[in-house]
Amino acid sequence: MEITSMKTRVVGVDIGVAVTTYAVIDLRGNIIAQENFSTRDYSTNIDQYLAVLCERIVDLVERNGGYDSIRSVGVCCPNGNYLTGCMENAANLEWKGVIPVAAMMRDRLGIAVALANDAQCIALSEQAFGAAHGMKDFIVITLGYGLGSCIFSNGKMHLGNKGFAGEIGHTCVVPHGRLCGCGHHGCLEAYCANGGVLATARELMAESDAPSLMRDAADLTPKLITSFCEQGDELAIETYRRTGEMLGRGLANYASILNPEAIILTGGIPHAGKWLLEPTEVSFEENVFRNIKGQTRILVSTLNDGERDVLGASVLAWQVKEYSLFL
Repeated sequence: MEITSMKTRVVGVDIGVAVTTYAVIDLRGNIIAQENFSTRDYSTNIDQYLAVLCERIVDLVERNGGYDSIRSVGVCCPNGNYLTGCMENAANLEWKGVIPVAAMMRDRLGIAVALANDAQCIALSEQAFGAAHGMKDFIVITLGYGLGSCIFSNGKMHLGNKGFAGEIGHTCVVPHGRLCGCGHHGCLEAYCANGGVLATARELMAESDAPSLMRDAADLTPKLITSFCEQGDELAIETYRRTGEMLGRGLANYASILNPEAIILTGGIPHAGKWLLEPTEVSFEENVFRNIKGQTRILVSTLNDGERDVLGASVLAWQVKEYSLFL
């Protein structure tokens, strides 16, 4: 019998719309080293992007314990399909179509690579290290450039027939409503993700001549709108009230179907705090099925935004079957 030592580290990768982050992470979830670069610098050429990403991973690994210590790689990306290892028709990225990212990276790196979408990786992170620790039935909602979700049922991630279960962001909440990045109209994402919050702000400013700090903002963002709420700006407050009302309705429909213990909100939008959360909770309780009213907690993730996704990708990396070209 051949005795071999266990590899104690993995690499977690988060492919974001603006920034790609990659890190070396150990068995206990400690981030040994972490770096990032601009995704947009390679937005038109996926082959060049993956070549640069893999080169950077190898360089980081060699400077932090060596390649022999790395078991596998986990990748978190928009529209990632865990079952196929492909990024499929990502609405908010320039790379279109079905791209076999996991296979392409495995061929370059020579070790196992697993891939899943943002929400699935974040759910793994929340279960292992965050608000969902110890829970078996919960939903994670990601609210940023897009709106995604992941369902955990009886302790396991529910993927659906083809790996796309949980796309609540692309359920219709307003017939013939706003155009969504997916090509359909009236999706929840078009009202509650970054672009949706800004669209609501613009609509409110067009509807009224009331004074607002938002009118003079050169580069309006959800974060800036939150700061205006803190200053008592009524149109800014109404922006998040309408957003929360829509989000609460969408989450109530979701909870009525799945009956989760908790819904965990992650991403940049929930940082609006009470301005978003209070109307969300009111709308949720008004619309959820009466038999589960008051039984589902709406929580905000406490994990660090800069670490949550790569930590989830590292959990994914530990789950993939080990493989190496170097054995």
